[in-house]
Amino acid sequence: MLKNKDIVSMNDLSAEEIQEILRTAEFMKNIVVSGNKKAPNLQGKSVVTLFYENSTRTRMSFELASKYMSAASANISASASSVAKGETLLDTGRTLDMMGTDIIIIRHPMSGAPALLSRHVNASVINAGDGMNEHPSQALLDMFTIKEHKGRIEGLKVAIIGDVYHSRVARSNMWGLSKMGAEVVLASPPTLMPLHMDKTGFKVTYDVEEAVRDADAVMCLRIQKERQQAGLFPSVREYFDFFGLDQKKLALAKPDAIVMHPGPMNRGTEISSFIADGRQSVVCNQVQNGVAVRMAMLHLLARRRSE
Repeated sequence: MLKNKDIVSMNDLSAEEIQEILRTAEFMKNIVVSGNKKAPNLQGKSVVTLFYENSTRTRMSFELASKYMSAASANISASASSVAKGETLLDTGRTLDMMGTDIIIIRHPMSGAPALLSRHVNASVINAGDGMNEHPSQALLDMFTIKEHKGRIEGLKVAIIGDVYHSRVARSNMWGLSKMGAEVVLASPPTLMPLHMDKTGFKVTYDVEEAVRDADAVMCLRIQKERQQAGLFPSVREYFDFFGLDQKKLALAKPDAIVMHPGPMNRGTEISSFIADGRQSVVCNQVQNGVAVRMAMLHLLARRRSE
């Protein structure tokens, strides 16, 4: 049973709760890959996706997850709603509350927006990405993918390489993987690494080869050009030469290491096409697992509300 009515941060989930979500996702994946994608878990429940930023994978997987489990689902785009007329986040949340919404899934450009909303609505809130803060559902699906391929998370070395500074995926994975007993190593150019990150207890390096060496999983991060100021690295070509994942760097990892990416991929910037489409890549598997994990999240929150 989940302790909180919301999932807004990996810091709010215990290792036991993460395990429960991952176990539930195993069952949900059977539905995703079956010929009959219909389950009654959310029958009589209402789910709203409220996105203030563009999204393809996260939004679609949450929408499919709710529909596969028979929820009454709706989606709201900020540009096509009363938000465009000046309505505040809290007013939008209260409006959805009054309409009987059970679960609100929100993506917002401001860090902390989902946490703020969760304190002012009766509905359960799921953080689908807030600014440069967190993206818990992505971390959960990443952990599910690692466990699926490796059989465990505890004791594994996971290298997270790329734009750590702007990455909410990196932050959620750092907290989640470490809670599950993995060794997390972060690698990026100094300009793309948060200040004092080495004081958080995570291993930090500016040498990708050091990070990747003997890794069980290598997670590439997207260069978030939309959040960056100019001048954080000289050129795309130079970035790829030093920090992009290619055959030479991947050869330093364990022979059975898996390669991950939250998407969308910038081929030739963070990762070579050969690696992205290669035998060690589990990127497509991550997308499929995203639906199963989000089904698990919705199911467990709905069950908590019912009980």
